[in-house]
Amino acid sequence: MAIRAKRRKVKSERPPLAPPVEVGDGSAMTFWDHLDELRSVIIRILVITALAAAVAFCLKDELFAVVLAPRTSDFITYRLMGVEPFSIHLMNTGLTEQFMIHLKTAMYAGLLMASPYIIYMLFRFVSPALYDNERHYATLLVASGYLMFMSGTLLNYFLIFPLTVKFLGTYQVSEDVANMLTLQSYMDTLIMMSLVMGIVFELPVVSWILGKMGLLTAPLMRTWRKHAIVAILIVSAVITPTTDAFTLLIVALPIWLLYEVSILIVRTK
Repeated sequence: MAIRAKRRKVKSERPPLAPPVEVGDGSAMTFWDHLDELRSVIIRILVITALAAAVAFCLKDELFAVVLAPRTSDFITYRLMGVEPFSIHLMNTGLTEQFMIHLKTAMYAGLLMASPYIIYMLFRFVSPALYDNERHYATLLVASGYLMFMSGTLLNYFLIFPLTVKFLGTYQVSEDVANMLTLQSYMDTLIMMSLVMGIVFELPVVSWILGKMGLLTAPLMRTWRKHAIVAILIVSAVITPTTDAFTLLIVALPIWLLYEVSILIVRTK
């Protein structure tokens, strides 16, 4: 009986499966409380994103006026560059293709519009577990990463993608061969290039992180500058699948500038 009583006493003294955890505001939350909070955050994010996508879906004319603007010479980039008048005709080849493209474009637009709220909610969920200095660096990291991604996306929309569309959309091996571009091809190229340029523009942020971890130094980046330039040209050629040297340099120049800025960031970290 004494042994059984001792076992019951030891069992009662064992810690619970999910012990309370102190967070930044001083309140105690268990593991399951954190899961409930995470579920609430995810539901809010999904609701806001769905609402933004629904708004974009309803504003079809305005949405595609922006998306399809680079296909004509009326686009602001062409007018500033003095490009000769041209217009690229897009065609549809599938029964459901236009509706599905409308749906996917609205979803991408909704995600883009809701991205500040998504980042804010995720950061607010994680930040209580950080110390003050960690929260400071995390705020700078998240804000700079978001701004750089959006900068790359905007650069692609206003400069790189229009030049690519102009070259590939009007290129002909012979006047007897007409271009018949599909809407699907146009949208896939726009989304892919926007995503790639957004990721490429994260170079200074990634360099800062690696510098803080001691894995990257300014002298090392200077030593490998020539190799980096070759890699930048290769990446630029992949981003813009054209044989136009001017477009290639337009893409490679900002990436090279980002590399030089990254050297300064790593040196002054």
